[in-house]
Formats: sequence, structure tokens, C-alpha cells
Amino acid sequence: MENAEGATIPIGNAIGNSRTYVLDSRLEPVPNGVVGELYVSGEGLAWGYLHRAAFTAERFVADPHAGETDSRMYRTGDLVRRNANGAIEFVGRVDKQLKLRGFRIEPSEIEAALTTIDTVGQAAVIARDDGPAGKQLVAYVVPSNGSAFDKSRPDETSLRETLARRLPEYMIPAAFVVLDALPLTPNGKLDWRALPAPERAANDFRAPHMPHEQTIADIFADVLGLGQVGLDDDFFDLGGHSLLATRLVSRVRNAFHIELPLRDVFTARTVQRLGVLVQTALQAALLSSNTAPAADRVDEEWEERVL
Repeated sequence: MENAEGATIPIGNAIGNSRTYVLDSRLEPVPNGVVGELYVSGEGLAWGYLHRAAFTAERFVADPHAGETDSRMYRTGDLVRRNANGAIEFVGRVDKQLKLRGFRIEPSEIEAALTTIDTVGQAAVIARDDGPAGKQLVAYVVPSNGSAFDKSRPDETSLRETLARRLPEYMIPAAFVVLDALPLTPNGKLDWRALPAPERAANDFRAPHMPHEQTIADIFADVLGLGQVGLDDDFFDLGGHSLLATRLVSRVRNAFHIELPLRDVFTARTVQRLGVLVQTALQAALLSSNTAPAADRVDEEWEERVL
């Protein structure tokens, strides 16, 4: 569960003569801090659901960790993790998981990561399908101080960079929307339907003016199936996603002979910002090579590599 500020509160451990397990999809225990499904076993376990044999068979399964052939455990459907002290923390529900581009995603895990950021008070994450980008994760955050005009109001770049250090790439939202408050239904629950679509910035087109920027823009256009891409165009706003980002990284590797981390695509996102990273990597590679050119040759050789 969570308190009013969004911080996770441990729900404790099993009562006497009962056992709790945090297991993965293979019914194997997961390490502390890793999210898994909560299973309950022991003397207090019920026999099943009355007159619901199929549901009983789905929820009450053999307990491979008890050492007894007839022991069973109950599959709660709750996603939890154990903290450093071994206490169980509730994260979300299995039935609220999303499947996006082949990955199973628990929105509550992303929300929990967001609410650990100082400037974020509340967070909600959903999948939206509003345009050419297809279904994407969108995060809605409320500033921790509740003010829309305070200098500590969270910005998309810092949120994205922080999440990139804590979550895999496919769990990083494609867009962030900052709200003064999350919309609620009359009974106090989050009103998912009232969450607004992210606003896309209407950038004036700026053509690439450096050779390496033009190469990156051409790669963007080819990977995304577009005719023209400008300096300020955002890879994910144009329809990119994690699988296409992997293809983009491969194309950058082939074009420049450098390794661009996949995470950089999620944090930089535009032709111009990726161009800065590529330029830095190229210059570093030239200067650190065993046959490094003289300082007055670096710019010349760098230009040869990007033309």
C-alpha cells in the first residue's frame, strides 16, 4: 500500500504457521528488491472456492517449496517485493499488467520508481494509443509540493534520465505529463479516462547543418519510414519505440563505427542531442586510438568519418 505522499509502506510478513513466497513465472523465488507474485501457504490456507473447481485449480497450486507432496499454496495475484529488511511491499496487481511490444510491464512498478523522485508527489502510468506512434506508455506526475509554478516542478528530461538509471528501456514512458492533481472519480479512485493526451510540441523545422547530423536524420527517416526529419524532431514522437530504437543503434554503429548505448536514444531522443553524443564519441575514439592523430588533424579526420 501507499501513504498520502505516494511512498510505499511494507505490509509485513506471514502470520504464525503460514508461509509467504515472492516468486517469478517459473515459481522460483526472486531476490529482495525484485518484483514477483505473492503466494501464501501453510496451515491457514483454505481448501479452495466453493463450487468453483476451475478457479480453485487456477489459484491453488502445488507448493514446490514446502517439502511435502500434498502441500499447496495460494496464488494471490498481487505483485510485491521484499525490502532490505525482508518485509513485503505491495507493488500492483498481475491483472493490471500491460503487454507492450512483447514485454510484460507492471505500471505500478514505474509509478513506484517515479514517486521516489523528490519532485514527484504522485504518479500514474497508462498505455495510450493516440497517434502514429501506436500504443505507448505515458506517465502522469503531480509535483511533490502541489504547485504548478514552483521551480522544483519536475521536467521530462530529468524524469527520463532518473528512470533510465533504475528501469529497463522498455519501461521508460514515451511521454510525461505534469498535472496539478490526478483526476478522481466520485468514489475517490483514479479516473483513467480523464487523463489528457500528451501535448506534442510543434517545433519549427530546422534542417541539419552538420554532416553527422544529416546522417542521423537520414537514419531516423529510414528507420521510421519518413521522408524528412529535422534537428528538433523527437524519435518517439515520430513513432519510434524500443524495437525501432534498437535498429537505430545498429544503424548508427554501422554509419559511424561507434557504440551508442540504447539508453542514450531514450534520453537524448532528437537528432540534435544524439548528434552531440555521436560527435563526442567520435572525437574520443580518435584521440584514444593507438595511432591518434596530432591535435591539428583531429577535426579533419573526424570530418572524413562522418561525410
